[in-house]
Amino acid sequence: MPYEVPVEQLYRPCDLREAGFETTAELEPTHEIIGQARGTQALEFGLSVDSPGYNIYLLGEAGTGRTTAVQRYLADRARNAPTPSDWVYVFNFERPECPRAIELPAGQGRALRDALEGLLSNLRTALQSAFAGPEFREAADRIRQQATEFRRQAFAALQAQANALQAAILATEEGLQIVPLEAGQVVPPEAFAAWPPERQQTWREQVQPLEAALEQTVQQVRQAEAEAERAFQDLVQRTAALPIDTALQPLFEQFTAPEELVQHLRSLRQDLLAHLDLFTAGEQEAPAEPDPLRRYRVNLLVDHSHTQGAPVLVEYQPTPERLLGRVEYETRPGGGLHTDFTLIRPGVLHRANGGFLVLRARDLFTEEGGWEALERALLGGQVAPHDPASSGPVVRSIDPEPIPLRLKVILIGPPYLYFRVLEDDEDFQSLFKVMADFATTMERSPENERRYAAFIATLCREEGLPPFDRAAVERVVEYGSRLAETQRRLSTRFGLIADLVREASLWAVRREHPRVQRDDVEQAIAAQEQRHNRPAERDLRHILDGYRLINTDGARVGEINGLYVVSVGDFQYGMPDRITVRAFAGRWGVVQVDREVNLTGPIHNKGVLTIMGYLGGQYGRKRPLDFSAQINFEQNYSGMEGDSASAAQLFALLSAIGEVPIRQSIAVTGSINQFGEIQAIGGVNEKIEGWYRVCRARGLTGDQGVLIPHSNLPDLMLHAEVRQAVAEGRFHIWAMKTVDEGLEVLTGKPAQEVHQAVREGLHRLSGGRPRRPSWRERLRQRLARLNPFRRPRKEPQDGNSAANSPDTGEGGQQLPADRDGRPDAD
Repeated sequence: MPYEVPVEQLYRPCDLREAGFETTAELEPTHEIIGQARGTQALEFGLSVDSPGYNIYLLGEAGTGRTTAVQRYLADRARNAPTPSDWVYVFNFERPECPRAIELPAGQGRALRDALEGLLSNLRTALQSAFAGPEFREAADRIRQQATEFRRQAFAALQAQANALQAAILATEEGLQIVPLEAGQVVPPEAFAAWPPERQQTWREQVQPLEAALEQTVQQVRQAEAEAERAFQDLVQRTAALPIDTALQPLFEQFTAPEELVQHLRSLRQDLLAHLDLFTAGEQEAPAEPDPLRRYRVNLLVDHSHTQGAPVLVEYQPTPERLLGRVEYETRPGGGLHTDFTLIRPGVLHRANGGFLVLRARDLFTEEGGWEALERALLGGQVAPHDPASSGPVVRSIDPEPIPLRLKVILIGPPYLYFRVLEDDEDFQSLFKVMADFATTMERSPENERRYAAFIATLCREEGLPPFDRAAVERVVEYGSRLAETQRRLSTRFGLIADLVREASLWAVRREHPRVQRDDVEQAIAAQEQRHNRPAERDLRHILDGYRLINTDGARVGEINGLYVVSVGDFQYGMPDRITVRAFAGRWGVVQVDREVNLTGPIHNKGVLTIMGYLGGQYGRKRPLDFSAQINFEQNYSGMEGDSASAAQLFALLSAIGEVPIRQSIAVTGSINQFGEIQAIGGVNEKIEGWYRVCRARGLTGDQGVLIPHSNLPDLMLHAEVRQAVAEGRFHIWAMKTVDEGLEVLTGKPAQEVHQAVREGLHRLSGGRPRRPSWRERLRQRLARLNPFRRPRKEPQDGNSAANSPDTGEGGQQLPADRDGRPDAD
């Protein structure tokens, strides 16, 4: 028997009188991930395993508050975790093109940077004072005087020897030369050339010992000058070492570890002594580069001096540069690009190292190179800054040392993306070994209803919203059931719940309510619908203006009002769809027009084929079906999917075949199986309310209503206006378990009467024509004609010769053939 749904089953109200609060101000805030016990356990497991690859992919639909909830969960866990290390990049004195990465305890990176900045600032003054002091000047003068006196004495002795030989030693562009003297004057080259050859030869032989002595003296002088220079440099080094060691000693005492830093400070000391000119050059001398002391500075890449616990970071733009960091370039005055270790910038992997990094999967896989960059870093267990390809001449590139990675990556995304990447990338499973599945609904139990109240209390306290009274919380819980599309569960899409709480709070403030009341929540829900329902109003106007033909009264053969759901973002609304069927003689079977023109999806097509299964089982078990019918969704010009209209199509088809009128005041939704059972569908509330709006706009007559699957009764959470109309008898909702129950509501006749009309219609459409013999019969007849020894078949005497033939139907009538001449299967 068809079942008319009473108003009590159309909605499940919430009653929190036993919860023990009047307003949410009395409740303690909560940061638990509500309704996600399974997902939370998986998350906790993944965070507890300290091994490579145990990163986490968190499955869940958008709007469930996944990101916010995970951030809060991780923040609570990170608060008691150890603070990770600082990381700095410093100049590599052995290999300048490979900056060194040094790990330091939290806060020590900033201390090292500041200490070296102070050292460089003070060292110039200290060195200049040391070199300007009397001790250095006197020692330097002594070294220079000793070298000068040695040179003077050496050349004086040599000159005396030359005078005795009537020769002189002159400094020329070609070096020291021995020239002849005559009357105490140097003989010019042209005069010397005029001397007789014998005299020239005699003079040259006389000065040969002097030339050897000159060469020896020059070597002695050069050696003495070199020794003086070494003595001077030794003096400079000893003079500079004192202020340098004095400046560096506090750093050696403060930073005793790690060994890499101690070694760097030693190398820095040696380089300072080797480049004293950087500190002693006059201010008027232009430096070779903008900051000549840059090599001694520290690039503080990651600074945790103000971090408490482990970092929790969320990145919404995971490009390679934002993940890995980058190497920047600067233009030098001489042209070209230049970079060094001070131009290395950190990425989010650097800043989240030692903690937690939350990424949205859709962002990661849509950013070009994002996933590949993260994959390489996780597979290698280290991160090196991204060096972008630069145009123009690059003066120098660098290859920084990578930094080891020790962090947990939590990737949040929809299930379909997880399984797609799992199939396409063989390394994905090894990197994200933990799947945390976040459900979109949870059981509607008293405990979970109180969790809703605690969530509202937490949000109000954190955002400074007025508290909610108990009735307002009850309405939010009911809204959660509507989002979940069932009375038995609550939605865990807390992003949408939070939006409703904020908007209801705004209405309460506007109305000067000290606390949010139920009518404020109702107003917020109505305002949400009003902002989004322009498409619904447009579609309704098209029906009322007659552009879309929808009947809401009377009875028609082969016509029925189906229902469908339109989704516009997060907003959904239901609308009627006019389904028509024409049945006629022929052998086409059931043709679905929208399917033939590729406007339907596979699930819809399955529903159409299921109709054929029902027809065959109901009417063709003894007599193959021989008819043609065409089903059309009138005025549908776009694609559609789903089988929720299969019951409506079947009812219209039976009406057309049996010529039984269907009430147009009733809309139908439901899926069928081959045995005529009605199956549940989605969007039942939106569909009922969509048909109600059409009927209300044309005027409720008390005869209108909706026929839904009985299994959808627990899903009903209808608007108050619809419930009121049902309570007053102006609108009706029936629930059906079988096709027969639906037929009785739609036709007003017993189901068996309708079935009989359909059988008669099928007989009428077949025309009572004898069917063409099947291929088996034709083969048998041909073999009989070819076999002269075959005895003729004895015909029965009762006139029902075909009664026992496998190719005949009831009453001995021969069954019609299908298109290729073969009998249709039962």
